[in-house]
Amino acid sequence: MQVRIWKKLDNYDAFIALLGGIGTLEEIFQIASWAQLNIHHKPIGLLNVDGFFNKLLSFLNQAGEENFIPHSARQIFIFALTVEEMVDKLEDFVYKPDLVAAQIDWSKGSSSKKRKMDLSLHL
Repeated sequence: MQVRIWKKLDNYDAFIALLGGIGTLEEIFQIASWAQLNIHHKPIGLLNVDGFFNKLLSFLNQAGEENFIPHSARQIFIFALTVEEMVDKLEDFVYKPDLVAAQIDWSKGSSSKKRKMDLSLHL
């Protein structure tokens, strides 16, 4: 599955998910985690037909409010009720990078580089 997603990363400007099950959710969150790791900056559109993604939206908002996910990770999720609204939101999307994650290059082209992160615990 990762090979297929890498091909999407190379060829797509955005991702759009329709109603789906566990496989759809897996791909949504894999793409989102790669964005958080600074592998890409492409939005993930969730077409919210009949409120299908309402609980996921609530979860993401709560996780963001409680600082379990950074704003930069939450912002790539675009929710829309119609295709027209989705297209408009995707066209208007501007990525605002996380300042820590922006310093790390996890892209496949730089795998030979040594990656450094400050993993110090600050209480």
